[in-house]
Amino acid sequence: MDESGRPHPGSGTTDDEQAARPRTTPPPPDPEREAQDDAVPLTKANASGDPESGAQPDPEDTENSASGAQPDPEDTENPASGDQTDPPADPPTDPPTDPPSGTPQDPHHDPHHTPVTPTRTPATSGRRPAKAPESRGGLLMGRPFGVPVYVAPSWFLVAALITWVFGGQLDRVLPELGALRYLVSLFFAVAFYASVLVHELAHTVAALRFKLPVRRIQLQFFGGVSEIEKESETPGREFVLAFVGPLLSLVLAGVFYLGMLVVEPGTVPGVLLAGLMVSNLLVAAFNLLPGLPLDGGRMLRAVVWKITGKPMSGTVAAAWVGRALALAVLIGLPLLTQTGALGNRATDAAGMDTVTDALLAAILAAIIWTGAGNSLRMARLREHLPELRARTLTRRAVPVESATPLSEALRRANDAGARALVIVDADGEPRSLVRETAIVGVPEHRRPWVAVSGLAQDLTDGMRVSAELAGEELLDTLRATPATEYLVVEDSGAIYGVLSAADVERAFVKAMARPSA
Repeated sequence: MDESGRPHPGSGTTDDEQAARPRTTPPPPDPEREAQDDAVPLTKANASGDPESGAQPDPEDTENSASGAQPDPEDTENPASGDQTDPPADPPTDPPTDPPSGTPQDPHHDPHHTPVTPTRTPATSGRRPAKAPESRGGLLMGRPFGVPVYVAPSWFLVAALITWVFGGQLDRVLPELGALRYLVSLFFAVAFYASVLVHELAHTVAALRFKLPVRRIQLQFFGGVSEIEKESETPGREFVLAFVGPLLSLVLAGVFYLGMLVVEPGTVPGVLLAGLMVSNLLVAAFNLLPGLPLDGGRMLRAVVWKITGKPMSGTVAAAWVGRALALAVLIGLPLLTQTGALGNRATDAAGMDTVTDALLAAILAAIIWTGAGNSLRMARLREHLPELRARTLTRRAVPVESATPLSEALRRANDAGARALVIVDADGEPRSLVRETAIVGVPEHRRPWVAVSGLAQDLTDGMRVSAELAGEELLDTLRATPATEYLVVEDSGAIYGVLSAADVERAFVKAMARPSA
């Protein structure tokens, strides 16, 4: 986690001293957050997010306010009784509109200090909330080592193709099998993908050994993939993590070779063991090719990383080698087939076999090229993720009681230079957050008659985030509990401010647009 730019915390006092302080004790100033907050104050922004333009809010956003429509006249008579509604699924993109102008300023007020309310709410930095449900991506086969293994629908297509091709080979070697050759071929297809699973489990065990979380293993069209959620911390671990997969494939090839020595050649067991030995040798050799996204590419990345000291340099080198490898496969594989270098005579390499080899080469080349490009994009993403810090993205917030009129709440926010409102109870405990989209839906002439309680979203445990969160940990926390705003708290439980999902999204896009170092 990037700790740079961290303000001096206001802790260091005893519990008695903390309780003796007024509830509006301001936190120490944070220059980075002050620059962001002062740029677009809550009561000086319009619906387009541009403080200088006079654009009006989107009518759809206006209709989708606190209750999904314009405030009901009956609710304005008793604003505190307004029903609560769930926040919209997508983060807001429009800040609130202008409140009535002409609000007097306090000449003795320091706009860099925001009134906050110390609370007893614990921060969430010490625990990770449960992740949101994810798409399974296929048929669940089991959970070895606690990692779910899924079989993608595309696997069944490949299994049928392997059964058909291997069945034709069995017809030439063991013609006496007849139609049973397809049953034997199906067994071979399942055994081959079981070998692929062992290959992926090797990566998974190594990742778990290095304390890297693994989301799932998926068997799909061309082999399998272990979805490891974090990068290795050192090039040595990266090399080991990549190498164990091909190593296990070589070990399996050796085991099948030893099995061939104890069975009679030309029998069904002998043919199956020979096929599995050759297939595992091919899997190991193919994955050792030095280009991303293959294991050999990750090994090359680790070597360049070790030499240069920069993981991004290793990724760039391995990705471009992967793209060159994709072109080599696209052009070279059909040529090797035509010249008979793969074991068949050149005179036999024609017709449907030539088309099949060309199609196979195109598919493999596309997979390698796409994987190399994705590796570059993911590396750039991970490089810029530490720039996303909750502490610097958080908006100042002012605490208000639930019955406070919206116009009065906005006036207080304007006086404090704040851009967010937190509803607290009589003891100063935060209970809910006033949503930006709800404020947009209230016309200025009705704001004195609408209480902030009718525009708020109740706080849940997942909506309280630590000010120390940054990078992937911050994004994981926000994904676990989708919302438009989050209450940011210090480790002591004191309110630090409000984090808008729209601000995080804009910062993420801005970081990704910058070139890599």
